[in-house]
Amino acid sequence: MNANREPMARFYSVIPAGGIGSRLWPLSRASAPKFLHDLTGSGQTLLQDTVERLSPIAGADRLLIVTGAAHESAVLEQVPDISAMNLILEPSPKDSTAAIALAAAILYSRDPEAIIGSFAADHVINDTESFLEVVREAVTVAATGKIVTIGIEPTEPSVGFGYIKTGERIENSPNAREVEKFVEKPDLKRAQKYVRSRKFLWNAGMFIAPAELLLSVLAETEPELHQQVLALAEAWDTDHQAKTFDEIWPKLKKIAIDYSVAEPAAEQGLVAVVPAEFGWHDVGDFAAIAELQANGDPDHLAVLGDVKVLSDKSSGILVSETGRLIALIGIEDVIVVDTPDALLVTTKEHAQRVKNLVESLKTTGHSDVL
Repeated sequence: MNANREPMARFYSVIPAGGIGSRLWPLSRASAPKFLHDLTGSGQTLLQDTVERLSPIAGADRLLIVTGAAHESAVLEQVPDISAMNLILEPSPKDSTAAIALAAAILYSRDPEAIIGSFAADHVINDTESFLEVVREAVTVAATGKIVTIGIEPTEPSVGFGYIKTGERIENSPNAREVEKFVEKPDLKRAQKYVRSRKFLWNAGMFIAPAELLLSVLAETEPELHQQVLALAEAWDTDHQAKTFDEIWPKLKKIAIDYSVAEPAAEQGLVAVVPAEFGWHDVGDFAAIAELQANGDPDHLAVLGDVKVLSDKSSGILVSETGRLIALIGIEDVIVVDTPDALLVTTKEHAQRVKNLVESLKTTGHSDVL
């Protein structure tokens, strides 16, 4: 082990590829969540876009994907260069702490100097070069003993994101600042106040940190979960792996890494943030995809999938997996999602309510379409 290695030589990417994306039903399902779909018209899925974006700084040998066991074949088909030792399959969803901490523990066992970066598989980033520049700065700051997050400069007072309150500038870094605290999703009045103050950034859920530091914070805040993760990592890629996972995985606590690591670490002064303006979208619902596709044109009708469409003075988004002809006449801000076994029709204004519909389908016994 070379103690004088440059920070980027210690860097590994971790891609948590989980979550159903219930606001994107019926396109996104438990068997085919949103990261496995092309939602931008790029010709690649969101997962493939994420892998390609990270490849210049962490190629296939330094990239781990954490996903559900049910998605193994789809992920291997979409990312054929990933090796079995770098694909972590979760028997069941356990939230982001288990996924990221297990990846950190596995990488720490391979490289005690490892710096990991966690980047969700289902985000859209427009400017790859700017993104990579921000990540490189974050890795450099992380090497000084910090957990670093990437904060997006707000373009509006959104109530859909958590916020990061920034503090003093960090020495020897062009843009990084201390993090004073993380703030939950605010109401509109508070969001407007945050944006006006210019002290708050959107929390994009990206974390870069020395694996050792991340695990040490977890040991303080969630000692039982920490020990369980270390046991899983120790069994990884051994004859005992399956048995150990069967015994331990069901007992893991479900908790987001924001609560188990990021917020407690911020209280200890261990968290920094690098502001970014590279155009970031979490494509959380169909309205967000429509706006992404429209590029500022309010009369645009975004069309995704194998679809024949006749449109007369209609706007919004049309997604189809059936290939059938769909005609829209005089409908503004419409959302139409046509799949072989389910059809969704709503408006951009009510896009967030699709999640409530999914919950209703669960409680009424319609799990066959989920």
